[in-house]
Amino acid sequence: MTEPITLPPVGPASARPPAVERDALRDTVLAHLSRAGGVLLTGPAGIGRTAVVSQVVADISARGHRVLRCSPSPAERDSPFLALIDLLSGVGDDTLAALAAHERAVLETTLLRSAPARGADPTGPNGGRDALVLRIAVRKVLARLGAAGPLLLVVDDAQWLDRPTAEILKYVAHRADTGLWVLVTVRTGSTGNDDGPSPSGHADDSPGVQELCPRPLRRIRVPPMTAHEIADLLERHDHPSWPRPLVARLHQASGGNPRTALELSSALDERARGRDQDVPDATEPLPVPDSLRRPILDRIDALPARARHTLVVAGAAVRPTVELVRRAGRHEAAADLDTCMRHGLLDVLPGPDHGIVSFLDPLTPMVLRAETPYERLVAAHRALAVASDDPIERAHHLAQLAAGPDPVVAARLTAAASAARRRGSPRTAARLGRLAAEYTPAGQAHADIARRLTAAEDAIEAADLDFARQLAHEVLGDARRPADRVRAWNVVIDSCGQAMAEIADVFPEAVRDAGGDPGLLAQLHYRMSWREWMVGGSAARAHGHAVRAAGLAARTGDRRTELMALTQQAALELFLGLPQAEATLAAALAAPHDVHAMTHHNGPLYLKHRFHLVRDELGEARAELRTLVYRLRQRGSADSLSQCLIGLAQVEIHRGRCRPALTIARQSLRITEESGLSQGPAWYAVSLAETAGGSLSRALTAAETARRHSEDDDDRLFLPRALHAEGRIRLFSGQYEQAAELLTRTAELETAQGQQDPAARRWHADLAETLAACGAPDEAEAVITLARRQAERLGRPGVLATLDRAAAAVSAARGELADAARGLEHAAARLRATGYPLEEARTHLALGRVRRLLGDEATARAAFAGALRIFTKAGARSWVSMTRAERDRAQDGSACCPEQGSWAEHLTPTERSVVARVAQGATNREIAAGLVVSVKTVEAALTRAYRKLGAKSRVEIARMVMTPGS
Repeated sequence: MTEPITLPPVGPASARPPAVERDALRDTVLAHLSRAGGVLLTGPAGIGRTAVVSQVVADISARGHRVLRCSPSPAERDSPFLALIDLLSGVGDDTLAALAAHERAVLETTLLRSAPARGADPTGPNGGRDALVLRIAVRKVLARLGAAGPLLLVVDDAQWLDRPTAEILKYVAHRADTGLWVLVTVRTGSTGNDDGPSPSGHADDSPGVQELCPRPLRRIRVPPMTAHEIADLLERHDHPSWPRPLVARLHQASGGNPRTALELSSALDERARGRDQDVPDATEPLPVPDSLRRPILDRIDALPARARHTLVVAGAAVRPTVELVRRAGRHEAAADLDTCMRHGLLDVLPGPDHGIVSFLDPLTPMVLRAETPYERLVAAHRALAVASDDPIERAHHLAQLAAGPDPVVAARLTAAASAARRRGSPRTAARLGRLAAEYTPAGQAHADIARRLTAAEDAIEAADLDFARQLAHEVLGDARRPADRVRAWNVVIDSCGQAMAEIADVFPEAVRDAGGDPGLLAQLHYRMSWREWMVGGSAARAHGHAVRAAGLAARTGDRRTELMALTQQAALELFLGLPQAEATLAAALAAPHDVHAMTHHNGPLYLKHRFHLVRDELGEARAELRTLVYRLRQRGSADSLSQCLIGLAQVEIHRGRCRPALTIARQSLRITEESGLSQGPAWYAVSLAETAGGSLSRALTAAETARRHSEDDDDRLFLPRALHAEGRIRLFSGQYEQAAELLTRTAELETAQGQQDPAARRWHADLAETLAACGAPDEAEAVITLARRQAERLGRPGVLATLDRAAAAVSAARGELADAARGLEHAAARLRATGYPLEEARTHLALGRVRRLLGDEATARAAFAGALRIFTKAGARSWVSMTRAERDRAQDGSACCPEQGSWAEHLTPTERSVVARVAQGATNREIAAGLVVSVKTVEAALTRAYRKLGAKSRVEIARMVMTPGS
C-alpha cells in the first residue's frame, strides 16, 4: 500500500538516455535557482552553454514563470544599453506605466521608446542622476514582474555585455528581491579565460561577471560530452552512423566539445563522399576543417621560430614533459613552452619530470603534424627516440622512423605493449600490439598471429570491442592452427557482451575447430555456460557446461579457465539453491590464484560479495567490492570496473546510503557509455539508485531503458532484474496493475531459469505486496508461502523479514487490520536486526497507514515519524516527500466515522472506511487514493458491505450512515 505518485508520460522521447540533453545539469541549475540566487555557467565556445540555458528557460516557462533574456554579441559590446533593450523587449508599456513619471521618462528614453528629454543622457557627463534613476526604475520593473511568481533573468554570453547594461544588472543583483533568479553564461577560452574581456575587463572568475548574479552564487562548468553523448549528438543531427572506433576518435579529437565534433564529422563525411567510400581508413588522420584549423594556426604562426620548433617536438611526443623535450635537443624548452602557454596553446601541469605538457585543444597536435614539413617531424621522432627512457615512448618513435617491416621494431613494440599492460593501460597495449604485428616480417606468420590475438585480448580488456572483433576476424582469415582459431573465436564471443544471442552460429564452428582438444573445449564450455544462462534461460543446463569446463581445465592445467568455470558453477549453484555452492566458491578461491581471474567481474572475488549479500552480511560485501574497485581503478578492464560499481551501488542501497549509491551508479553508466559496453546492467543500477535516493520519474526512465537494452540483446539474465526494477517503481507509484504485470513476468522468467534461492533475486515480497494491492490476496499468499519455504531451508532472515511485511499487506487487503499491524511491527523489528534500513522504513510507513485505518492516529504518526527519520538519514529524497505527505495528511473525522452506529458492527475496518467515504459522496477512485489502496480493493470491500448491510445503492448506504442510531 503506497502513496500514488503522478509520473510523467513515458513515450519514445523519454526512451533516450537523458545525457545529451544535459538533464542532470539542467536539474542542478533549477535546484539552485529555486532556492533563490544566481548561477554562472562557464565553458568554451561550442560546449553547450546555450543549450543548457534553453532547457532551463523551457522548464521555467512551462511552469508559467516569466523569463527575460538577452544574448549580446561582439558587435553589440560598444552599443550602450543594447543588451538592456533586448532584455526588456517583452515588457509592455502597462508595466512601465506604474513607475513615477521621471522614472518612466528615463527608462523609456533608454529603451528608445520615446524621444529623450533635453539634457537627459544617463551615459553622458551630466547623467549621474539619470543613471541612478534608471537603475531604480529597472529594479522596480523587475520587482513588479516578479510579484506574481519567480522571474528569471538570462544573460547569455556575458563577456559581450555592454558596460552600462552590466552596471545596471550589478545594481539589481546586489539588491535582488526574493523572487528574482539570474542565470549568466560566460565563454571561457581553453585556459579558462574569456575569449574576450568581460564587462569589467576581468576574466570570468573575477567580480566583473560574478557580480551580475545575486547571492548565493553557484558557478558551474559545463562539462565535455562523453563518447556516447557525442554518438547520440551526431545521430540527432543526421550525421553518418560512424563505427564506434571512429566515434571514439571524433570524441578524443574534439575533447568532448559538441560543436567541434559536429564540424569534424561533417569534414569526415565530405572527404568520404569525395573518395566514394562509406568509412575512411582508420589509420588516416582525421580531416580538420578550416574553421577549426585556422584559429590554431593563427596562434602557432604568432610564435617565435624557436618556440614553434619546440612545440613540434612536444606535439610529436606520446607523453611530453618539459624534461623530455629538453633532452630531445630543445635546450630552452622551459622558456619556449612558457611562450606557448602565453599564446593559449598548452599548459604545463605539476608532476614528475619537471612538469607534464598538456595541449589545451586536442586538435593542436593534429594540425601541427599536418603543417610541419616531413623532415622536421622525422628529426623530432629521432631525437625523442634517443631522449626517452620509457619503453612505450621509445617504441612509438622507432615505429614512426621505420620504413617497413622490421623485426627489431616489432620486438620493441611487443615489449612496449607488455609494459602498457603491466601499467594497467590495455587500450595502449592493444594499439602497440597491432603495430607490432604490422611491423612483423612476412616470414614470421606465427608471431604475427600471436601478436594480433594478444592485441585483440587487450582490446577486450579496454572495452574496445569493435577493434577486438576486427583483429579476431583477421586472424580467422589467416590462421590454421586450432589453438589460434579457438582463441580468436573466444575473442568474438567475449566481445559481444550481453548480446550473446547474436553469435549463435559461432559455437558450432568453434567446437569444430577445437576438435577433441580438452583444453580448447574447456574454454568453449565455459562460454557455452554463459550463453545457456543468458540466452537459453536455463541455469540447470548452464551448470552442466560450467562443471564440464572446470573438469576439463583442471585436467589440462589451465588454472585461469578452471577458476572462471568454478566461479560460474558456484554462482549457478547459489541461484539454484544447491547446498554445494559454498564449497565450490571455496575451491575457486583456493591457491594457486590467477591474477586475471581474481580481478575479473566473473571471477571468485567478485562472486564472494554475493554470498555475503544472501547471508545479509552487508558490511563484508561492501569491503570486498571496495577492495576490488580500488584494484580495478589502478589496472583492470572497463567492463569489470563497471560491473563492480553496479554491485557496490546495490550494496550501498541495502545499507541505506542513497547519495553514494547514486554517484556510484552514474559512474558505472558513464564507463559503459564511454567504452561502448552493453548498457542494460548500468541503467538497471541507475534505476535502483534513483528509486532509493533520487527521482521516481528518472528511475522509471532508467528502468525502461535497462529493459529495452536487455530485450535488444535478448539477455534473459538481466531482463528479469530490469523488469523487477520497473515493477517496484510502479508499485511505489500506486500503479498496481502495471506493477503486477511486470513483477509477474519477472517471476515467470526467474522460475523458468530455475531460481530456488529467493535471496539471489529479491522480487518475491514486492510481487506479493502488488498482488495484495490488486485485490488478489490468495495469489499473494501463494507467492509468500513458496518463497518462505525456500528462505527457511537456506536460512535467509532478511528475505523472511520482507516476506513478513508482504504477509501483513495480505492481511490488510483482507480487512484484517489488527493482524496486519502486528505483522508489520514484527517485520520492522526483524529488518532492523538484519540491517536493511530502507526496508525497515518502508515497513514503518506501511504500519502508519494501517494504524490510521484503524483510527489510531497517534500511533500512526509515530510510525510515520520513525520512517521519516530513517529515510532522511539515508538521503531517500522521494521517500522523505512521500512520508511527510502521509504524516501531515489532515484527518477527515467524518470519513473515519468516530460516531459509528449499528451499521458498522459487522463491517471490517477497511469496509467501515470505504462505507464512510461513500456516504460523503466520494467515488471509488477517490476512496482508493484516500486510503492508499487499489480501486479493486475498494470495489471488493464495498461489495461485501452491500451484502452485510442489505443495501442496494450508494444512496441507501448514505442514508444508513447519516441516520443516527442506524
